Amino acid sequence: MGLRRVDESRLRDRLAAVAALVRVPNLFSAPPDVLLGGALVAAAGASVSLPALAGLAVASVLLYAGGTTLNDYFDAAVDARERPERPIPAGEVSRRVAGVLGAALLVGGVLVALVAAGSRAGVLAAALAAVVALYDGVLKGGPAGFLAMGSARGLNVLLGMTAVDGLDSPVWGLVVPVVVALYIALVTYMAANEAATTERGAVVAAAAGVVLAVLGVLGMVVMARPPLARSALAVALAGGFLAWTGRALGPAYTDPRPKTVGPAVGTCVLALVVLDGAFAALAGVDWALATLAFLVPAVGLARVFDVS
Repeated sequence: MGLRRVDESRLRDRLAAVAALVRVPNLFSAPPDVLLGGALVAAAGASVSLPALAGLAVASVLLYAGGTTLNDYFDAAVDARERPERPIPAGEVSRRVAGVLGAALLVGGVLVALVAAGSRAGVLAAALAAVVALYDGVLKGGPAGFLAMGSARGLNVLLGMTAVDGLDSPVWGLVVPVVVALYIALVTYMAANEAATTERGAVVAAAAGVVLAVLGVLGMVVMARPPLARSALAVALAGGFLAWTGRALGPAYTDPRPKTVGPAVGTCVLALVVLDGAFAALAGVDWALATLAFLVPAVGLARVFDVS
């Protein structure tokens, strides 16, 4: 019995280390992007394949997990100084294992997308994997890196739009991935030095991204002119998104140190689910609720594992 308990304890520790490596709360912020993409083409009158959309959601999780894992692989030396509690510097996961796992997750994500929704989805997933790998290995820390991270989220929305035979979408629908990309790019800018010193200007930039996103939702409501219930839900969710992120960004601006900036970054990442839900509401209340469902496990797991 004693050996069995030791083995079970080791297994739990290993699973916890892997969960920390892939930022398990964040994984639940990836499928909402895909659902948003499906909602946008549904709003244009296209018939969305739910099995394909589900497969693409799984692919997005694998791609996100691969990205966070490779992030720690490339940042191992920096994390040893700034974040020694992370799995690799803490000795819970070897750097080599993290590298292999991260690459395998990216490849797996591309293959799942290909099988789920065909060649167009596979090509888009491959492009997304390439952007993620470039960000982790080369572009991180500069303007190109911020745009790359934002582009990855925009591509994730576009990935969901491949769950149909064509990419038919109104012009206003094609603007949504750009808004999501810009929001995440500005949040990434704030996150660049979250473990050390963050300038107030970076927090202001993230706040500007929040305002831009809210204006994007309101603009889409005006252009798309959905029924009243959908419009009201979209506006309400945009307001909730603004309030939630604002509550975290306020302390980060007042006292921009790791203890405030880190939680602000985490909040902005998780709040993307609410933003996705606000945009998805344009297609229907059911699309919004399906998107928001992922917020429950994301917030719950964020109480146990780090988001940023």
